[in-house]
Amino acid sequence: MQIGEISERSGVSVRMLRYYEAEGLLTPHRRDSGYRDYSDADLEEACRIRQLADAGLTIDAMRDLLPCIISPEPRFDPCENLRARLSGELEKLDRKLEDIGRSRDLIAGYINSLGPTS
Repeated sequence: MQIGEISERSGVSVRMLRYYEAEGLLTPHRRDSGYRDYSDADLEEACRIRQLADAGLTIDAMRDLLPCIISPEPRFDPCENLRARLSGELEKLDRKLEDIGRSRDLIAGYINSLGPTS
């Protein structure tokens, strides 16, 4: 299938599919004409990448995790360092949430210092 079809079926934009290919996450076959020819396996991989991207994971994290995914849910094979990698990503998200909470409290304080609305 061509890039437009895999984009539509996976929910990943054409631009991002090209980016993931440049980063080595996707490796579609090339026709003699140079056009990309995506397989069903490439479609599954694009969907996995989209799931990981939706989770906020970086390209480096995806590189570590993609070889460990064995089903679309995703279900992971216990690859080396998998738990440590996911735990590190979870810690990063927890820090971001704490930062957002502090920012929210500051802004709420600013609003409260303005006094009642008229």
